[in-house]
Amino acid sequence: MKQFKIRASGAGNIMGAKGLGKTGESYLQQWVKEQLYGRKKIMTNKYVEKGLIMEDESLDYVADNLGYGILVKNEKFFSNEYFTGTPDVILKDHIIDVKNSYDCFTFPLFENDIPNKDYIYQAQIYMDLVGLDSYKLIYTLMDTPEHQIEKDFKWNNTKQLEYKEFKKDYIYNSLKPELRIKVFDIKRDEKIINTIKQRVIESREYINKLINK
Repeated sequence: MKQFKIRASGAGNIMGAKGLGKTGESYLQQWVKEQLYGRKKIMTNKYVEKGLIMEDESLDYVADNLGYGILVKNEKFFSNEYFTGTPDVILKDHIIDVKNSYDCFTFPLFENDIPNKDYIYQAQIYMDLVGLDSYKLIYTLMDTPEHQIEKDFKWNNTKQLEYKEFKKDYIYNSLKPELRIKVFDIKRDEKIINTIKQRVIESREYINKLINK
């Protein structure tokens, strides 16, 4: 069995307040099953789906409105002794990671702190993998893909609206950029990075206990 390394996107699962915790143990049990059975558990929902579909468009929107000109998505997979991951965009002096909010109610317009702390761990891992000290976590609010609107219209049209009226709540392209882009700046923190590394070591110890039962 290959040595466990934590994916940047999954780091939050092993970062319990007092160790791995039940969430971490469950995550590691799933990882072991994936190795033993040679299969991957597919986790998806409409929020993840929208993010994947709108990824390129959101990068273009960020590039146009934050003065980047052009942002080229990184396709390179990085790995070191503890971590793996593929950052969205790698620039000379910072990394960009874009998160697509599903709607305006999940968009962190008024938040001063990052809503999901898992993204802090993800940022630190990416910075460690790439060797940079600065990171921009950028939330965007993009139009919802048509097929997702149609699905919500079918199952969640509780007000019995006509489709044209229902669709209005899923389209945001007429709004100003300040209502559609939210940037959080994150700096490299060796203390956090070392804590995640320690959890990876604890994870390997737990995995060894599982497979030696």
